[in-house]
Amino acid sequence: MFKESKLKDNQKAIVYILISALAFTLMSTVVKLAKDIPIYEKVFFRNIINLIIAVNILKRDKISFWGEKKNRKYLVIRGVLGLLGVVCNFYAVTQMNLSDASMLFNLTPFFVTLFAIFFLGERILKIEYISLISAFIAVLLVIKPQFNMGIIGGVVGIIGAACAGGAYTLVSHINKKENPVTIVFYFTFVSVILMTPFMIFNFVKPNMIELLLLILVGIFASVGQFMVTLAYKYGKPSEVAIYNYTSIVFAIAIGFGIWKEVPDKWSILGSIILIGTGINLYIQKRKVLINFK
Repeated sequence: MFKESKLKDNQKAIVYILISALAFTLMSTVVKLAKDIPIYEKVFFRNIINLIIAVNILKRDKISFWGEKKNRKYLVIRGVLGLLGVVCNFYAVTQMNLSDASMLFNLTPFFVTLFAIFFLGERILKIEYISLISAFIAVLLVIKPQFNMGIIGGVVGIIGAACAGGAYTLVSHINKKENPVTIVFYFTFVSVILMTPFMIFNFVKPNMIELLLLILVGIFASVGQFMVTLAYKYGKPSEVAIYNYTSIVFAIAIGFGIWKEVPDKWSILGSIILIGTGINLYIQKRKVLINFK
């Protein structure tokens, strides 16, 4: 009975993370389309809409806004790391092809697993170590490290992935203790507070189309944010995070469809390695489960 329940939870986690991957890819698409709007303004709209939704859900369901006192420092740190991850990701999206920026952000599972090992004490399979190293190499193929200003977008993207990895690891740590909506509330509340000064002193008035795009950024982000929080509620970080790689497929398709972006040979090789890594990991873990039974 316990194994069946756990399997159902894993399935839920996978479904949630796939929806999240699609929603965040659509968010990045809109961020790239709104090229004349400053990054801080996109970040503000991304989170203010999230915050409004979270507040309404908390009020409706009579859930604590601030959570337990012992968890508040983790909630605030998660909010700050999440904000840094968003800012860095938005910058990378504006500087790179959508598919390349997506692949860079897919370093997040690598950092999630590392942090889960060192800070949460999770034990993972040998094949997972190999898979994560392969994923790291694949992302390097996208960055193509070189000593000039062109690498800035890639470096910022890596920093964003590390911050997001830290945020997601904290989510998995406190998800069993706090309501997922409270966690989202903290993230969006911290983000809005820290972005408000930029909005006050450097606000750029959007036209109607740009305003619509900003609202869509918030809507897609809301779907992605709530889905990823639920995913880490029902699944282990090191198991769930690997499915984020599906965002690469979404990004390649959307990037080509809108901007006719075609990844170069190194990016294509990186994509093949990442997708192959995910498939191999799934097969090997299935074998382990079968042998265990």
